Amino acid sequence: MATLPQLTLDFNRKIKLSNDGGELSSDTGEFLFREFDEKINFSSTLARFLNLKDNRRYYVHSNENLLRQKIYQIIAGYTDDDNADQLTRDPVFTQIIGTNALASQPSLSRFFRRFDDQSMEELNQANQELIDKVHQLRESKAVIFDLDSTHSDTYGDQEAAAYNTHYGTVGFHPLVAFDGVTGDFLKAKLRPGNVYTSNGVVDFIQPLIEHYNEKFPETTPFLRGDSGFAVPALYDLCERESVYYVIRLKSNAILQRIADELHPPSIISDVSKTEIYYEETIYQANSWSKPRKVIIKSVRPAGELLFSHSFFVTNLVDAFSPEAIVLTYQKRGTMENYIKEAKNGFGFDKMNSHSFQVNEVKMMLSLLAYNLTNWLRTLCFPEGQKTMQIETIRTRIIKVASKLVKSGRSLYFKLASSFVYQEFFWNVLQRVQRLKIV
Repeated sequence: MATLPQLTLDFNRKIKLSNDGGELSSDTGEFLFREFDEKINFSSTLARFLNLKDNRRYYVHSNENLLRQKIYQIIAGYTDDDNADQLTRDPVFTQIIGTNALASQPSLSRFFRRFDDQSMEELNQANQELIDKVHQLRESKAVIFDLDSTHSDTYGDQEAAAYNTHYGTVGFHPLVAFDGVTGDFLKAKLRPGNVYTSNGVVDFIQPLIEHYNEKFPETTPFLRGDSGFAVPALYDLCERESVYYVIRLKSNAILQRIADELHPPSIISDVSKTEIYYEETIYQANSWSKPRKVIIKSVRPAGELLFSHSFFVTNLVDAFSPEAIVLTYQKRGTMENYIKEAKNGFGFDKMNSHSFQVNEVKMMLSLLAYNLTNWLRTLCFPEGQKTMQIETIRTRIIKVASKLVKSGRSLYFKLASSFVYQEFFWNVLQRVQRLKIV
């Protein structure tokens, strides 16, 4: 631990500051996550699937402990590996990990390099098993596969980093899928920066769809995607697997002509008022295997003479009106919040290794940290606080000061008596301990 000399404050010379207060921690709220972790068997599930090519003959830190340490560091906001060097003897972290001292940054770096494609797939399987358990706890009746891609900036000579014309910068172009109902992070795949949005999307989403159809046949699956995912192979997959979908289409001359014929500018009744229409038609592009339903949203803002049109392909039945279908698609906007939360709160886009594989490992651990947090807040937070973002969670229940006092049999973590959010803290802990796991 870094030490500083005792410093005196100028505004009041009686006040002295130093960091030699003893066994103190500023992250006592991590115990709530560890208690919840034990309830849903989070760490034990990851350990059961974790199978690395480890040739070490002697080691201090097991792979399971290294995995847990990195995930809990991310949850507390310590996304950089070298943050571990300052947390080495932190009393909360050492108890959570179950070691006398945390692993250093070099130990974490060597840990990441022990992963390969097979071990990454095994972590994905562990994540899916945990999602399934939480899905059953919630008694969910539906799942919405929200597809999107995002960008992760890179710096220097990093493997597979490339210029992306859409984002106008160099980096990676990850493919992600969230559950639009719960906010769960279903899956992610790191890709080079110059691949197109839909590249590999069918191979990416097909195992997920097949899993839910087999594991939860009573659940109604639904898929949403923007125009980057408007590929016939994805429509065919959804129709073959009985998945409802709404995917935005890019405009073309034929669709534009159909829309203009429905609402020509010559029949405007009142130019001072905004007009919005929802229509449906049957359309077949040259690359499609059959005709499909297309929804057309036409909007003419007040004071304008021409309509602008948006197009959506869907297999939703006639029980859904064209307007309801468009509104269902528009709710996909919440996914932008999920991606922003994963990036800003969990370092999902922090790709600072030269190795593409190591960057994918770090991305996966961010996904797991995001999910553990999302499951805790959706299952154990009081109503009205289940959508609380990670920065607020850290402020209210993670960044809690405590002092460790040891007795013969017990470890007492004495929380600060002036802790403002203590009622919320104890409420969440009680809810975690009351959680019934089948």
